[in-house]
Amino acid sequence: MKYLYIIVVVTILFSSCIQKEEVPKEWKLSNIVQLEGVNPIGIAEVDESLWLSDGDHNRLVQIDDEGKILKTIDSLDRPMHIATDGSSLFIPQYGRDNVAVYKNGVMEELVLNDSLDAPAGVGVFKGEKAIADFYNNRILFNNGKNWISFGKEGKNQGEFYYPTDVQITDSLIWVADAYNNRIQVFDKQGNFVKMMGQDQKMNAATGIYVSDKEVFITDFENDRVLIFDKNGNLKQTLKDEIEKPTDMIIMNNTLYIINYRNGKLSSYTLNAVDHKES
Repeated sequence: MKYLYIIVVVTILFSSCIQKEEVPKEWKLSNIVQLEGVNPIGIAEVDESLWLSDGDHNRLVQIDDEGKILKTIDSLDRPMHIATDGSSLFIPQYGRDNVAVYKNGVMEELVLNDSLDAPAGVGVFKGEKAIADFYNNRILFNNGKNWISFGKEGKNQGEFYYPTDVQITDSLIWVADAYNNRIQVFDKQGNFVKMMGQDQKMNAATGIYVSDKEVFITDFENDRVLIFDKNGNLKQTLKDEIEKPTDMIIMNNTLYIINYRNGKLSSYTLNAVDHKES
């Protein structure tokens, strides 16, 4: 009986391990939506609704699932990579050298004790804010109380060549170092931590999105989105229905990628990897 009991326990444990084994998945194209009259640069989500910055038309637009415009925020000046804290929209205005904050129909300017030169991206996270200051080749970061500045023009670690987008996570700041064709990662004191993507021959790494497990970067001139794990290992390259991508976001388990040139929204979903016999 003792040996039978051991066999039963081992069998249960083995079965449990099999059940918990994660099935490999990859992102696959699931839908394409044409955006009429919109050349999107940035994307953000508020209350499960997508907002796009339409820099060519100096506006933000809220769209539905079919790409129809539900609401418009006009009178902007080249809005770029936008962000939200869940209620407010943070809008870097490349043409006005400021960051606008829109909430409940009211537009205000984010107060800084510094001057920007063509801000290209904003990141917000639990009261923290970061700005990609394009022509100043730096990042401004606010921890909820104080602002710091880090970076300068260059190609070495911790230096930038026109940063275009930034995202904040629990302990790190992730930067799309566009024309150095890489991602750079910093701690919240502005210290360099690591870089990734520098070996992928990118041509204008313009937009970044960081999920729980993956890091997404738009490779603008090469018409693709690269997906890395948090250690910088390339996991997947997306090219289907992608042309001059600028930004992306995951909402309701769907990856939305915006394409600047053709005004198109490409949707991807996670699917089990199909292991075909050779």
